[in-house]
Amino acid sequence: MDLVNHLPDRLLFAVPKKGRLYEKCCQLLSGCDIQFRRSNRLDIALSTNLPIALIFLPAADIPIFVGDGNCDLGITGLDQIKEADMFDSIEDLLDLNFGKCKLQIQVPAAGDIKKPEQLIGKKIVSSFTKLSTDYFNDLAAQNKSSEKTSIRYVGGSVEASCALGVADAIVDLVESGETMKAAGLEAIDTLLDTSAHLISSKKPKFPELVDKIHQRFEGVMAAQKYVLCTYNAPRSILPTCLEITPGRRSATISALEQKDPKAEEWVSISSMIEQKKAGDIMDDLKKVGASDILLFELRNCRV
Repeated sequence: MDLVNHLPDRLLFAVPKKGRLYEKCCQLLSGCDIQFRRSNRLDIALSTNLPIALIFLPAADIPIFVGDGNCDLGITGLDQIKEADMFDSIEDLLDLNFGKCKLQIQVPAAGDIKKPEQLIGKKIVSSFTKLSTDYFNDLAAQNKSSEKTSIRYVGGSVEASCALGVADAIVDLVESGETMKAAGLEAIDTLLDTSAHLISSKKPKFPELVDKIHQRFEGVMAAQKYVLCTYNAPRSILPTCLEITPGRRSATISALEQKDPKAEEWVSISSMIEQKKAGDIMDDLKKVGASDILLFELRNCRV
């Protein structure tokens, strides 16, 4: 990490070094045209086309390095930001909509505990000790209980804690739930729905570059969510067509030249539509009288 001290002219961008967020982060960085090459066993990579140094860190540490350190930007989970209690020190720029999972209370499926209230005063194991402590303190207050719930930290294999007699329940991130089922556990409550977020320092050293990277991430996210739909339609049905394809902000409308000046006037319409709704939208356009309906994938954009 000594190399960081020799990078005063570069924006420091903290990204997860491994785990569930790493691969998707690398894809997003590539989509934002942040070119870099990471050498084996090195946790710093210099961008070859922008004045950026990528710092690869554990996701749990990133909110601290961005909020209290010299990193202007970072990518980490919402769960890690809340666990580190860093929302007063960072700007939450963008929900990146990947790495989605739930922070849940899991108990032995064959046991007698079916409600969170039954865990007040018992033993809980988690790597999210702050969020777990806050949750059970609030739960005890709501139930007017003076019993103190024991919250213990375990960094890995949390799901084994109940079977090994360490805990009555665990609080852990759950993606598909298959691991928990295999361990004989079931969820009884969800503390938090989480995903990866782009965050920045509240006092960045390179504010213009932070804005540029933020815009690039927004463009990549929009390109993943939307496709461009273009079609032709008689002007008489234009209001109906615009109800179907209003666009992200608005649609682009151009008049078409008519060979026959007495013929009905037609227009060409271009609109960004959500990719997941594209099939139904094309069907609806055809039904109301539009024609020549085409879809174009967006590789990148600025929104």
